[in-house]
Amino acid sequence: QTATGLRVLIAFTILCGIIYPLVVYAVGRIPGLSANAEGSIIYSADGTPVGSSLIGVDPVPADPAADPYFHTRPSASSEDVLGPADTTTSGGSNKGGFNQDLLDTINQRRALIAQREGVNPALVPADAVTASGSGLDPHISPAYAELQVARVARVTGLSQDEVRNLVANASTGRILGFLGEPTVNVTELNLAVQEATR
Repeated sequence: QTATGLRVLIAFTILCGIIYPLVVYAVGRIPGLSANAEGSIIYSADGTPVGSSLIGVDPVPADPAADPYFHTRPSASSEDVLGPADTTTSGGSNKGGFNQDLLDTINQRRALIAQREGVNPALVPADAVTASGSGLDPHISPAYAELQVARVARVTGLSQDEVRNLVANASTGRILGFLGEPTVNVTELNLAVQEATR
């Protein structure tokens, strides 16, 4: 039994400890999969890694009155109503749609975003005021991106058409043409805005 057990140990060590990791590593290097396998890292024009296209971090402007960034969905992990997400934790608020605290928070967010963008609160889309399940979602709806175009154009000095082109480049449609909703990746979009204003 000792010899049999030793042979099984050696076989599984080779199979699970050497062959399987090498196969997974090789699959991760297939063109088209390598970026995903490495964490979907986004690089700036000079090749410096600046984030991941899978994680949305709400930027904090140095001067809130001159905010040049697009903003992600709010995070349930933030202490402030519109504060940046704590990327060390992830999760929703677990509050139901009739929870008064949640409704009050949504109304506060709606008022603050309407003030920031200079629009009627009724024009603020739902994804601008509700947190995603993870709290780190990098995507917003095209409607929320469009709401922010005028402010970003005004602060950065770009034309609204230029900003809309940047939004279009950071947008993806429905999967297979019919699954899900169109989205805009805020992490990629803010990097494109920074590059365009240099």
